[in-house]
Amino acid sequence: MATTSIAQNVGEEIGFDVELIDPTETNEPVGRGPILIPSVIYESHILYFVTPCDGCTLRLLDENGVVVYSTVIPTGTISLVLPSSLLGEYEIQIIQGNICFYGYITL
Repeated sequence: MATTSIAQNVGEEIGFDVELIDPTETNEPVGRGPILIPSVIYESHILYFVTPCDGCTLRLLDENGVVVYSTVIPTGTISLVLPSSLLGEYEIQIIQGNICFYGYITL
């Protein structure tokens, strides 16, 4: 995957923290295995997925906690272009079942 190697040398890695979403809100069971935190690099308005995030929901929230962008990451996605109209600092969330990985990016 040449794109990933280039992205690692060009972009900035997003540091994710993890939180459990209220399990009563979904019907998915909580897994018992180790949690694999996604590795995502961003450069300007492009996200590069070093680890697969197939089928996860990606959301960007503004400083008021309002979701300004949301999409489901398609299977096999290695990069995703965010809307150029988004400028400033955002909380980025990758939601996988009952688990929310969150960090911060500046676009």
